[in-house]
Amino acid sequence: MTPTNPVVAALRRGDAVVLPTETVYGLATLPAATARIFELKGRAPDVPLAVLCADPRQALGLVDEPSDAVRRVARELWPGPLTLVLPRRPGLGFELGEPATTIGVRCPDHDLVRWIAAQVGPIAVTSANLHGQPTPRTAAEIARLFGKGVAAVVDGGDLTGTPSTVLDATAPDPSDWRVLREGGVSLADVLSAAAPT
Repeated sequence: MTPTNPVVAALRRGDAVVLPTETVYGLATLPAATARIFELKGRAPDVPLAVLCADPRQALGLVDEPSDAVRRVARELWPGPLTLVLPRRPGLGFELGEPATTIGVRCPDHDLVRWIAAQVGPIAVTSANLHGQPTPRTAAEIARLFGKGVAAVVDGGDLTGTPSTVLDATAPDPSDWRVLREGGVSLADVLSAAAPT
């Protein structure tokens, strides 16, 4: 019998962990245990958490009727540093903060994170910092910051990447999509991927 990965076990217990991504370190729990993240960050739930997924199929399964344009973007630009904010599937039950009608989904370009999401399901995540403060670059700094508040810190080295682009893609027409946070993927890249071939 294969022993359970300690990070997987911690998430399944409802604990918070710190994971590296291709951009910055993330503070993560399962979507049913996100009160822990808000407590650790000192942040109110009026700023929603994003969800990291194993693949586009898992991500778009959380979305209410994704359009063909959204599917094309997912196919072309994931895995990668792009978070799509989309209408949330009714009855999902995730506690991600407000608003409860949308969900930010991303498939990161990081094999370990995608593997973990394949084991435990979608992972609620936010940058591993205190609210309003810069995100530490190393696992050691983050371990000192959160101490025993997290069950595990996965060391991914010195991470200095640009955070993911966050794009509001809730409008049916891609020309009405808007960038909420500039990051590693441009709006032009997204619109190019969204266009039918």
